[in-house]
Amino acid sequence: MTTDTHAHDVEPEEVDIDDPRLSRFEIVREGARRDGVEIVHYEDPFPVKGTKAERRTVRTVSLFFLITGIAGTAFMVIYIWWPWQYELGANNSKLYTPLLGLTLGVSLLAVGFGILTWGKKLMPREIAIQDRHDGPSARDQRKLTGETMAYIVDELGIKRRKTLGLAALAGLAPIGLVAAAPLIGGLIKSPTKDRIFFRTGFDPAANGGRLVRLTREDGTPIRPEDVSVGGQMTVFPGIPDGATNKHADSPTLLIHLREDDAERTRADAKPINQGAQWENFVAYSKICTHAGCPASLYEQQTNRLLCPCHQSQFLITDNARPIFGPATRSLPQLPITVDEEGFFVATSDYKVAVGPAFWERP
Repeated sequence: MTTDTHAHDVEPEEVDIDDPRLSRFEIVREGARRDGVEIVHYEDPFPVKGTKAERRTVRTVSLFFLITGIAGTAFMVIYIWWPWQYELGANNSKLYTPLLGLTLGVSLLAVGFGILTWGKKLMPREIAIQDRHDGPSARDQRKLTGETMAYIVDELGIKRRKTLGLAALAGLAPIGLVAAAPLIGGLIKSPTKDRIFFRTGFDPAANGGRLVRLTREDGTPIRPEDVSVGGQMTVFPGIPDGATNKHADSPTLLIHLREDDAERTRADAKPINQGAQWENFVAYSKICTHAGCPASLYEQQTNRLLCPCHQSQFLITDNARPIFGPATRSLPQLPITVDEEGFFVATSDYKVAVGPAFWERP
C-alpha cells in the first residue's frame, strides 16, 4: 500500500451501502474510498476456484500446519513423559533437552513456512492509495468496518478452503500448548508443599532418619583435624550418590575459622543460624544465590567467599552475607556437629532453600 497526502481532484459519488445488490467487496471498496483509500488494483491469485494449482497450494500449506501440529504434540509428549532427570551412563535422559529443542524448532519453522506460503500464494494482491484525513468516523463506518473485517476472513479463504482451516487449527493448537507448557509446568508443584525445594542430601530422611555425615567426594567421612586453621574443604552428604548430579544441590563448603573470626561469626549469627556453628567450624552452601555457580574461592585473610562467575562476594563471618556483586541473598548455613565417632555430621538439613533466589520463600 502507498500513501498519498494529496486529495483527489474528483470526488466519486457515494454508494448506498444498504443496496442488497452490492457484493461484500464492493461495500469494502466503498468503505475504503470513504476513508480516503482508493483500491486501484486487486488480483485474486486463483480467479477460477478449485483448480489443480490452488488445491496443490492448499495441500502444501496444510502440510506445513500438520507438521507444526505433529512437532508441537511431540514436544508436549516429551515435556510431560520423557525421563528428564539426568543420570550417568547411557540412558534416555540425555535426549530430553535436545528433543525438546528439535521438536520446538521444527514446529516454529513449519508454522513460519505455512504462514508465508499462505500469504504469498493464496492471498489476493492489492494496491491501494490512501488520502490522509482528520476527524471522527461517521455512523455508517461501523457497518463498513464490520464488513471489512468479515471480508478479511473471506480473503483468507478459510470458508471455501475448509481443509486449510482444519490444518491451521490442528497445527496451531499444539503451538499454543507448547507456549503454555513451561509456564504451567512450573506451577504444577508448589515450592512450599512438602518443602520440595528445601531438601538436599543432608536431610536425615535421605539417610533413614539418621544424621548425615559430611564426606569427601570419594565418600570418606571428615574429622575436625582434617581441615587446617584458615582452610576449607568441599564436602558432600554421606549417602549413596551423595557426590553425584542426583544431589547437585548439596555441595557444601566446610571452613575452619581462626579463633577470633569464629567468635565474631558466633556473635553475629542471625536467629536462624544460631547453633549451626560447631566450635570454630562453619559450613555454607557452595551454590551461589545469584545464578547457581560454585562459590569456592575463599580468602582466609578477609574471610570472603568469591563466586568466579559474576564476582559476587560473601562475608563468612557475617552469615555469608553478600557484600559485592549481583547476589542479593546470604548463603544458607548448614547446621553441623561431631558425632560419637568424631566425624562431622549435619544436625538437620538447610533451613532455607539453597541456590538462586526464586519466586517464593517462607
